[in-house]
Amino acid sequence: MSTSTSLREPVAGIRAGNPASIPAGAVLSREEAQSLVEKVVKMSRADAINVTLTSNYTTNVRFAANQMSTAGAITNAQVVVQSSFGPRHAVVSTGDLGDESLRRAVEQSEKLAKLSPEDPEAMPELAPQQYAPVNAWFESTASATAADRAKAAQSALDPARKSGDLSAAGFLVTGGQCLAIGNQKGLFAYHRSTSTNYTLTVRTNDGTGSGWAAADHPDWSQIDFAAVSRRAIDKARLSRNPSAIEPGRYTVILEPQAVGDLVQLIANYSDSRSADEGRSPFVKQGGGNKIGEKIVDSRVTLYSDPADAQLLAAPFDGEGFPLARQTWIDNGILKQLYYSRFWAKKQGRVATGAPSSIKMAGGSASVEEMIRTTERGILITRLWYLREVDPRTILYTGLTRDGTFLIENGKIARSVRNLRFNESPLFILNNLEMLGRAERLAGTEQGGDVVMPSIKVRDFNFTSLSEAV
Repeated sequence: MSTSTSLREPVAGIRAGNPASIPAGAVLSREEAQSLVEKVVKMSRADAINVTLTSNYTTNVRFAANQMSTAGAITNAQVVVQSSFGPRHAVVSTGDLGDESLRRAVEQSEKLAKLSPEDPEAMPELAPQQYAPVNAWFESTASATAADRAKAAQSALDPARKSGDLSAAGFLVTGGQCLAIGNQKGLFAYHRSTSTNYTLTVRTNDGTGSGWAAADHPDWSQIDFAAVSRRAIDKARLSRNPSAIEPGRYTVILEPQAVGDLVQLIANYSDSRSADEGRSPFVKQGGGNKIGEKIVDSRVTLYSDPADAQLLAAPFDGEGFPLARQTWIDNGILKQLYYSRFWAKKQGRVATGAPSSIKMAGGSASVEEMIRTTERGILITRLWYLREVDPRTILYTGLTRDGTFLIENGKIARSVRNLRFNESPLFILNNLEMLGRAERLAGTEQGGDVVMPSIKVRDFNFTSLSEAV
């Protein structure tokens, strides 16, 4: 059983003189969150209780067809209660933080837990843990106003309107949030963060060209909204009237977003259990796993680190297990897979927790340099509609989108129609030719914090053309 609510922030609750910035109390402080979690824990009569609290305030502006369409602010809070009696457990959530609602959630979770079947993989609650400090809260974002967001949107709307042949659509959302976890053993984890996410699509009015650009950062002041708008506008104009090319294997330059669309998928397959059970791309032929083996180009290093300045992720997972830097691939060598607490106990290993962020270390090459050194190839802005083909090789199919260009003799020759591909991040990272600077991504289907570089690779496999713009 689950209930949740989302309350729109009343105008009276917004601080005078700074409209639509984060109101005081909209995101619970560490002290407020701990007090609430401890209150819920004290209501428990179960053998064990785990309480997860989220609290957030988000503001947004949306525009389309060169017009502002919506703007809003939303306050939301939720408490998730898991009660356990031995290996039996159940979860109930509520968006009402009043004492009566919290007590009802605890009681319902206890009733359901007693009726639940035994979980053979149930683990005891964690004792208090130590967490590395991660400062992901920025006042520049917390204090951003409706006027600030409108001004950012105008950086796309004004030039699109003046052009007479472009139509801009975008979404800008900012906010603050906290995550807290506690239990009856005294564990308490708390992480507070801000976020700014801006995505923009610009289309040509003749319907043949489309350009996309985006930016994401917890610090509002780090985003150059005008630069994002220029990138999307330039790509839209350049992609007008695309021509068809023959599918096949091409040298490609993948911008950071396109790299992230594929490479971040590796994290989904990096759990040790799937490897140990023979269901993973990291299974060694004849048994065991590929830890210690070279699996991609030696220039590739892939890791998770909540404290990394480009990531600034929560320093704990959903159980409150502390997360530190974890290197998955180091100079092309598979260094580790992640262990849940259950699987670590079963295998006699050390638990690592599941990563909440992923970063591929970059190089020094620019996209312009990659283009100059390419005799014939394709420049890709981003990928979409990815679907799994073969989990044993992380093979996916998908399409290019919003700016696909043919490169000839070191220059962009013309735009081309979008293409369908069949590729694996492991394949492309074995065909690496050049490595660009790592950038934080804004559009990530997987969610979480993702940082990727641009890359140039050979033999990228395109299987067919697409009529979609």
